[in-house]
Amino acid sequence: MDAAARAKELRKALSRHNYLYYVLDAPEIEDFEYDRMLRELEELEAAHPEIVTPDSPTQRVGGEAVGQFEPVRHEVPMESLQDVFSVEEVRAFDERMHAALSTVRYAVEPKIDGLSVALEYRNGLFVRGSTRGDGVTGEDVTANLRTVRSIPLRLSRPLPFLEVRGEVFMPVAKFEALVRAQELREEKLFKNPRNAAAGSLRQKNPKITSARGLDIFVFNIQRIEGATVESHLAGHALLKELGFKVVAHTACDTLEKTETEITRIGESRGSLPYGIDGAVVKVDDFTARRMLGSTAKFPRWAVAFKFPPEEKRTGLLSIDINVGRTGALTPTAVLEPVLLAGSTVARASLHNEDFIREKDIRIGDTVVVRKAGDIIPEIVSVAEHGGGKPYRMPTACPSCGAPVAREKDEAVLRCQNPDCPAQLLRHLIHFASRDAMDIEGMGPALVESLVGEGLVRSIADVYDLNAEAVAKLERMGKKSAENLIAAIETSKRAGLARLLYALGVRQVGQKAAGLIAARFGSMERLFSATEDELCAIDEIGGIIAENVVRFFALEDTARLVERLRAAGVDLTAREQEVADTRLSGQIFVLTGTLSKYSREEAKKRIEALGGKVTGSVSKKTSYVVAGEEAGSKLDKALALGVPVLDEAAFEQLLGISETEE
Repeated sequence: MDAAARAKELRKALSRHNYLYYVLDAPEIEDFEYDRMLRELEELEAAHPEIVTPDSPTQRVGGEAVGQFEPVRHEVPMESLQDVFSVEEVRAFDERMHAALSTVRYAVEPKIDGLSVALEYRNGLFVRGSTRGDGVTGEDVTANLRTVRSIPLRLSRPLPFLEVRGEVFMPVAKFEALVRAQELREEKLFKNPRNAAAGSLRQKNPKITSARGLDIFVFNIQRIEGATVESHLAGHALLKELGFKVVAHTACDTLEKTETEITRIGESRGSLPYGIDGAVVKVDDFTARRMLGSTAKFPRWAVAFKFPPEEKRTGLLSIDINVGRTGALTPTAVLEPVLLAGSTVARASLHNEDFIREKDIRIGDTVVVRKAGDIIPEIVSVAEHGGGKPYRMPTACPSCGAPVAREKDEAVLRCQNPDCPAQLLRHLIHFASRDAMDIEGMGPALVESLVGEGLVRSIADVYDLNAEAVAKLERMGKKSAENLIAAIETSKRAGLARLLYALGVRQVGQKAAGLIAARFGSMERLFSATEDELCAIDEIGGIIAENVVRFFALEDTARLVERLRAAGVDLTAREQEVADTRLSGQIFVLTGTLSKYSREEAKKRIEALGGKVTGSVSKKTSYVVAGEEAGSKLDKALALGVPVLDEAAFEQLLGISETEE
């Protein structure tokens, strides 16, 4: 492959991974692999300047800011650092510094694996926080940064103005707890702490950010008024004095000390309570930095030594199968214990059947393992086969013996038994949750106690609980037990839609459960529902219909529902669940600003009556609802002859009286 073709291939791959990382917070590859690809492209473009394109990842500083927060333009660009991967490259950097400066002293510090932010203070008060974005324009995340407790809201002395740069991160313990909770709820797992920190900082609701336990290290002064700072180490001392949590640093006046400190930081990374992915070497003196300046992409006075993921060989002893709330069978590798990135690893996820087959992983093999993001153990490859046969996933659930099936377009096998003991804990947590049966007080900790003490072995057992038995549980007293039993009694009247969602039928969410409950009206009718009848419901597709029919065809489902009926659980749709479908089949487009409703509120009103809201006008559009400052959608509606409703006509169509609002 010639240089131009290879460069084109790299640009395409890097642009995709850049988007996944910076915009979607969903990386698919390790940073080290991304950095290697970028280095290859840089070298190709340096050797062949004629192949450089304006949209090459090498021509921009970083990722693009997403649009859900207000943009912030950085007065001092938040530059990225040039990465180096070997001692030889560190020595070459040192030679350049000594060639340009009479004396050189470095500040060496760990490179925190998180999300870079700028914090601004006026008269000592925190006034704005923003993400790095593309280095020139970031996002205003002030409200979320205020939830990071290590960020001082008031400095120890009121400098007229101060802007600092830091790295928001999620501590390892917080990350592991978050992943455990995601596993319990069977949510998509964050890949690593950096990914989790970025996702948490971009939450629209600061309460969610606050619950994630983010932290920060501040490492640089961007702008300052009211004080003079002439070196990086002096700046650190001032930042510490002002109340910031500063990153650890070491002064090194020789190359030998610098290399020793890089090695020490690398050896410590497995034992640190936060993630690092390298060591940063910076010229300490600010006057020297100003003289050295920056290239179009990096400051000349610093480099980041990137640590490769530590990989080791070990033996695969066996494969365990875990069963989740929705019946998903997840294989886990049981390994010969091996010390990796500072801790002993004895288990690693194998994801699913396809992953095992693609890597041809067999019991008895010697495998290569590493920690993704230095946290989660994973198998990278098979180093040597041990003579075992190709692994096959079980055809029956290892917990209850019920049949397992692989559904269309899915990579996992699932147990079909809703009362499977292995699913019980996760299933009960979901069943009692607010959006399901809403049993107040029955959170994960209590569910674990109920299951652990053998009081609940099936969903139906919840309705056989009594206050006396519950009161004997740890952290439960008589009053708490009585409140729980009262909440359980109340849940019996939740109605068919909530119950259907609570039962955890595959891919049946709240909306689908509501539509199905409104259409059939009772649990009894659901047992005889056909796929064609279900697919006739607007927005219910073939996969959901297939899952519902399969669920209600199981004998275990019949036994469970009969026990719920005997316990007094209402198996019919509540009156408000019987849908008013007067707008069924009608398509609406919203444009402009309504005085009484937000766009989302108007959409919910339409959908509640069976209508559908789309974003573009066509001949199939039933109505365009036009508020003030309606734009091109109104023009297109008039051109196509689509009926246009003003706010009053819209309310009349919905049947809203003047007094309702």
